[in-house]
Amino acid sequence: MTFIKTTEQDSNYNNLEDMSVKEIITSINKEDQSVPLAVENALPQIEPLISQVVNKLNTGGRLFYMGAGTSGRLGILDASECPPTFGVSHDLVIGIIAGGDNAIRKAVENAEDSTTQGWKDLEAYKITEKDVVVGIAASGTTPYVISALEKCNENSIITACITCNRNSPLSLTAQFPIEVIVGPEFLTGSSRMKAGTAQKLVLNMITTTVMIQLGKVKGNKMVDMQLSNDKLVNRATKMIMTELNISQSEATILLSKHKNVRDSITHGRRQ
Repeated sequence: MTFIKTTEQDSNYNNLEDMSVKEIITSINKEDQSVPLAVENALPQIEPLISQVVNKLNTGGRLFYMGAGTSGRLGILDASECPPTFGVSHDLVIGIIAGGDNAIRKAVENAEDSTTQGWKDLEAYKITEKDVVVGIAASGTTPYVISALEKCNENSIITACITCNRNSPLSLTAQFPIEVIVGPEFLTGSSRMKAGTAQKLVLNMITTTVMIQLGKVKGNKMVDMQLSNDKLVNRATKMIMTELNISQSEATILLSKHKNVRDSITHGRRQ
């Protein structure tokens, strides 16, 4: 199997500094349109991973995302949005980035090159065979991620990856590789662009589908979401009004009492 790092290849665009603003944004948009199709091609790889994650989470396991740079930040972003969206514990989906929390905002020099720190970071969470670890790396060559997945494999922990190169070292390490081949970037090597977009789309798919399968959604509504601001309280009130066919004042009373859309609907039906 041949490994070609397409994310680092030169694009079809040259002399970017000579382009007008319209030419630049039109070209970026043209490239971005190829990303959903690349994700579609990877759906057969995404589906079995989600099934594994659902099984593990149903038996007390956790989902870990780990990566470096943009990939690590995307994992943390997706993990951090699960509690407010689905009302789950912050310990259910966990994002880890090379270099620690400081690397979320600022690059930490050489953090991604460590072949030992990734596993240490997982051990800090008392990782077990109940868990699933998804390594995220556009290039598929990040030592921090690959070495961590190797140790997971040795310890009977399910491993997966999201990468944008075919037959990369990371793909060959993961038990459930997801390869979203987006091709060269508009700005050569800038994998925060198409590759980053592809990774975000896949992450959205994974957690949203997993949470639906775990019963965290009713119909198409986020009935377990956290009511952390006025916008979400208003959305929750409307959900209750629609579901129970009651007035806003009645829905508000139920929500004030039960603090949760699901519980409000359940108790409202019993009245």
